[in-house]
Amino acid sequence: MTRPLVVVACLVAAAPLGGQNLNPHADHAPSLSPGADRQVTTDLPADEAHAADALKNSPRHGEWVEIAVPGSTDKLKSFVVYPERPDKAPVVVVIHEIFGSSDWVRGVADQLAREGFIAIAPDFLSGKGPNGGGTDSLGDRARQVNSGLQQGEVLARVNAAREYGMKIPASTGKTAVIGFCWGGQMTFAYALSQPAIQAAVSYYGPMPSDSSAYDKAKAPVLGLYGENDQRVNANIPTAEAEMKKRGAPYEPHVFPGAGHGFLRQLDGQNGANLKAAEQAWPLTVAFLRKHAQ
Repeated sequence: MTRPLVVVACLVAAAPLGGQNLNPHADHAPSLSPGADRQVTTDLPADEAHAADALKNSPRHGEWVEIAVPGSTDKLKSFVVYPERPDKAPVVVVIHEIFGSSDWVRGVADQLAREGFIAIAPDFLSGKGPNGGGTDSLGDRARQVNSGLQQGEVLARVNAAREYGMKIPASTGKTAVIGFCWGGQMTFAYALSQPAIQAAVSYYGPMPSDSSAYDKAKAPVLGLYGENDQRVNANIPTAEAEMKKRGAPYEPHVFPGAGHGFLRQLDGQNGANLKAAEQAWPLTVAFLRKHAQ
């Protein structure tokens, strides 16, 4: 395990995972920087300002599908991207931020496909908007509605996407989950509730403080955090201790100077976010290949 720094005293405790309404990102807002002159690299997912162009120019096949969710009449609208490879591929379910589905999270899915995975990026706001719409239909209300989603419903939707992926003819049947911010929290929760997955990668998502939440822990979890995000990082020692008790691998990395949401905001924190992303993304790919390939 690589620990570039030691996480110290809690400033604000991260909210425990449970059946309550979840809004772990009250202080986190999107930051578009269309004028940024950062060199775009194919080695990382495009940042928020360049995601739409990256998707437009991608050579990989992406398509929208509707996934049935057991016990619900709603269909989970999901963006599926396929890798260009001659053999079958593992599946990674991508959980978006609190803002809902976006070009950026679909760009992450496309980057995962570039790395050899079938990526499924559901819109977890499917059916929550006017006339049964999703993120696009909610406009400025997307974040508010997303923060009101119940954890149980979210995890059921993740499970539906995973089961859909396992049945794709080009799939190996192996599965992993990755999520960001709110999605990182849901990723950790799903890893603790679904021991059958091969791996989980949580980017700057709060983890449970309640010991009982870890009782089913089995799947390996990679946690990637910015140093300037103590609201989230304060619970890393708890997660380490609880995962260790259950013999479940947990590998946290805290990147100096980086802030919350560093993978999307590559031009933030005076270069620290980009440096963090340049370390975090290779760790992500290596971890998924090790456990889910």
